[in-house]
Amino acid sequence: MKLLVTGGAGFIGSHFVHYWLARHPDDSVINFDKLTYAGNVETLKDVENNPHYSFVHADICDAQAVEQAMNGVDIVVHFAAETHVDRSIMDPVAFVKTNVEGTLVLLQAARKANVKRFHHISTDEVFGTLQQGSTNKFSEETKYDPRSPYSASKAGSDHLVRAFGETYGLPYSITNCSNNYGPYMFPEKLFGLAITNLIEGKKVPVYGDGMQVRDWLFVEDHCRAIEAVLVKGKPMSTYCIGGLLKDTPNIEVVKMMLKIMNKDESMIEFVKDRPGHDVRYAVDWTKLHVELDWSPSVTLEEGLRKTIEWYKVNEAWWKPLKEQQATYYKEQYGK
Repeated sequence: MKLLVTGGAGFIGSHFVHYWLARHPDDSVINFDKLTYAGNVETLKDVENNPHYSFVHADICDAQAVEQAMNGVDIVVHFAAETHVDRSIMDPVAFVKTNVEGTLVLLQAARKANVKRFHHISTDEVFGTLQQGSTNKFSEETKYDPRSPYSASKAGSDHLVRAFGETYGLPYSITNCSNNYGPYMFPEKLFGLAITNLIEGKKVPVYGDGMQVRDWLFVEDHCRAIEAVLVKGKPMSTYCIGGLLKDTPNIEVVKMMLKIMNKDESMIEFVKDRPGHDVRYAVDWTKLHVELDWSPSVTLEEGLRKTIEWYKVNEAWWKPLKEQQATYYKEQYGK
């Protein structure tokens, strides 16, 4: 089988490329990536000589490049996206172009190539926010209510995928996942930034009072869920993927990091809250568990320990990335 993986040099995409090649050694994987600031081919050094792996350096908005790469492909796994909410607030245009227009280009090419499955990686953020302290969770039945340019652009791409399924009969599946974490996470999201700051002896910036709740999903568990959907999931279906069984506010996650890394709470620095900051995310992954026998394999603390250890021994990977983004950090956090 031949897979086209868009955004395969990014955080989650690169993990999926490694995962699929290891678990399905007879399949071929084409990694199609523009290599924006968040894409890094160094992440895939150990598979670049694998005869079943190939890399295409191109933009998903480039219809000609997409059509060429789509030739003979059985399954498209679409990760490529602008994903950072803070950056979407600064520049929403880039998010609409990549996440909406780019997805449309891919769908048109996939339809022309008669692919067997177009799998679209989306986010729980398309559902908006949940009330603090409530027991409600996002599910496949939750109505869309995006509140940032990022989540609005992902909502638009979800609707396009479903429209191509309904209008043209393109076989698709969609997964709406919660916030991922793990090794190779670009050091601008909470986990990557906090852990690397602490290694460098810097404080951890925490928005507002830090009581925002996220449903943290270890990246390898996410890859397992995608595999389950591709192998056993029904076409024209959506599955929600989450990683936690109980709410854990961001401030408690940071304190867990501090404890593991033997740091005290003086390393926390509260900063001005993000505009329109969603209060709470929580995901009901019952459908995925019941239909496809999937559930998270690690606890938050176990996954956090694995992630911290990886960052400790891989400074050569993340330090240059932070240096390249110094202007962004200063603009975003004030120091």
